[in-house]
Amino acid sequence: MTQEDTTKKTIMIAEDDAFIGDIYEVKLKDAGYNVILASNGRDAIEKLEAGARPNIMLLDIVMPYMDGFDVLEAISHRPEWKEIPVVLLTNLSQKEDVDRGMSLGAKDFLIKSHFTPSEVLAKVQKYMI
Repeated sequence: MTQEDTTKKTIMIAEDDAFIGDIYEVKLKDAGYNVILASNGRDAIEKLEAGARPNIMLLDIVMPYMDGFDVLEAISHRPEWKEIPVVLLTNLSQKEDVDRGMSLGAKDFLIKSHFTPSEVLAKVQKYMI
C-alpha cells in the first residue's frame, strides 16, 4: 500500500450480488476511495473483526448467512464499530424494512433501483467520517 492509499477513505460494501458489488467497487475506486468487498453479512463482520475500519459501509439487507439487519445489530453492540456510518443499499422498499433499518442505526436507506451509482456516491460522501 502506498502512502497515498493510507490517506484515502475506505468504504466497505456488503453485497451478495457480485455484479452489483463490482459496479459500486469500480465507481467508488474511480472516485478515489479504497474499497473492501464483503460477499455477505457474515463476511462483513469477519472483516471488521480482523481489523477493517471503513469510514462508511454500504450494506445490503437480503444476503445469505447473516442479513443486513443482523449486521446492523452486531455493529451497534461493539463500541469500536458503532461509529461507522451504515447506509443500507437494498431492493427492499416496504415501510417496515425502512423503519427497522433506521431504528437499528442506519444513516440512510437507499433502494437500489431508485439510485444510480453516482447518486449513491453523493450519499456516501454526505455520511463519510
